[in-house]
Amino acid sequence: MFSIVSLPGSAALSSFRLDKIRHEAARQEVALGELSARYWHFLELDADLDAAAMQQLTRTLDYGTPTDRPSADDVQVLVTPRPGTISPWSSKATDILRNSGLTQLRRIERGVAYSLSDPQGAALSAPALAAVLPLLYDRMTEVVIDSLDAAHGLFQHVPPRELTSVDVMTGGRTALEAANRALGLALSDDEVEYLIDNFSRIGRNPTDVELMMFAQANSEHCRHKIFNASWVIDGATQTKSLFDMIRDTHAAHPEGTVVAYSDNSSVIEGATIDRFYPRADGSYAYSSELTHVLMKVETHNHPTAISPFPGAATGSGGEIRDEGATGIGSKPKAGLCGFSVSNLNIPGFAQPWETGVYGKPERIVTPLAIMLEGPIGAAAFNNEFGRPNLAGYFRTFEQTVAGERRGYHKPIMLAGGVGSIRADHVHKKMLPTGTLLIQLGGPGMMIGLGGSAASSMDTGTNTESLDFDSVQRGNAEMERRAQEVIDNCWQLERRGEPNPIFSIHDVGAGGLSNALPELLHGSGRGGCFSIRDIPSEEPGMSPMQIWSNEAQERYVLAIRHESLELFRAI
Repeated sequence: MFSIVSLPGSAALSSFRLDKIRHEAARQEVALGELSARYWHFLELDADLDAAAMQQLTRTLDYGTPTDRPSADDVQVLVTPRPGTISPWSSKATDILRNSGLTQLRRIERGVAYSLSDPQGAALSAPALAAVLPLLYDRMTEVVIDSLDAAHGLFQHVPPRELTSVDVMTGGRTALEAANRALGLALSDDEVEYLIDNFSRIGRNPTDVELMMFAQANSEHCRHKIFNASWVIDGATQTKSLFDMIRDTHAAHPEGTVVAYSDNSSVIEGATIDRFYPRADGSYAYSSELTHVLMKVETHNHPTAISPFPGAATGSGGEIRDEGATGIGSKPKAGLCGFSVSNLNIPGFAQPWETGVYGKPERIVTPLAIMLEGPIGAAAFNNEFGRPNLAGYFRTFEQTVAGERRGYHKPIMLAGGVGSIRADHVHKKMLPTGTLLIQLGGPGMMIGLGGSAASSMDTGTNTESLDFDSVQRGNAEMERRAQEVIDNCWQLERRGEPNPIFSIHDVGAGGLSNALPELLHGSGRGGCFSIRDIPSEEPGMSPMQIWSNEAQERYVLAIRHESLELFRAI
């Protein structure tokens, strides 16, 4: 029998943050009297807590600045993570409490309770409250509820959803186009035609798993179809694609390059250096090794446009995973981030070139909001992972061309970094029969579903609910733990054991539906997957959601069959 317990916590916002909300509310012509914010904790328990467990819980949750406002009776607005999602705070706090001996705990989640009034102490009017609410929460990752009891919905459990199919055998193109819109697949007309032709030929309906997997793997985000396409200027077919033009520099000057335009990062020649890491007896020592330099830059534009802090944070997190998943294991070292946005239009600080404010999709945030939150998100993930963010850039740009306003309302969020890799670990190995496939890192959850397709769409063409589905959340602590496992694997050779990793990839766009096939493809192998064996925080997810969600901080590894127990020990 499960039970839900609600416990008050410390002050949720500093006086600076509260003053900022007051200031922004005043700009909306809403004057605030009382404004208090307090954490409330919600625990899902397998059994009641005894006195000792309650004392342990109280000590662990004693953090921050003490406050008694708002009390349970004074809560007017309660902001929590969206039901069906699990916040990074929840993942970390649940681990800490379980490790401290609170075995009854299934999960803990946290919300922020607000108490507000007008200057006379009266409750805010409905219009005033509606104006203030956007200042209190991020509607792409959080919800507003009106009572502590309503927060129990955070722990709702549903039976596993079933595999479904789309009836193209009867409904034809119309049925597939409806699924394209409903699932946010971003299929082009020729892709719809391709799928209709192929499933008609084999005489069956496609499943939602197949359609989602096809959409992610074949998206512009993953395939770079535009950059690889042939193109024509003034009637003349060009001899090189855009990607060919990018590769020209390397083709003309390949000196010093070890890996380019393949694997998860590029690698250039390094030098023989001393590296310091543990030995079999637990001591640390230096090893003189030929060590190359790896580097990577990628973008995370769409999630940053929707929700800047988690969008930029998971952009940096994905780039870090790419570095660690290069070759058969490597070490991320230092990061960078960059932002290109439209005009900032800072209130009270208008610039001569900011000639007007132009429209944008409602769920895309403003350039100013991106620059206030995005860089902090990127730096925060780097810092918590343990990698310094040492460099970056930002620029603003808008211009009217042929009567059309051009700019970066959908921003460019650039995440990059450098790392190191042993020379004999640069290239992935072929997979022999019997190789084991491992998911390393955090559990799957309903986060980032359809992200690669969503990021391939024109801004604003996807539905708002599907844009939310493509938003991710970051847990740098989990990623740091996974990197420590990778580090232990490639360091084993200095302890007399072989590196158990044959190949490794990070889980990014498309989730496991992209990562596991990519892991196998390089060796020309097939694989057997047990969907329900995949670690998941949400047992109610369907096979499509398990296979394609983009829950962060995950890697897939191909390891030696005989190394399974060694890997488990690590």
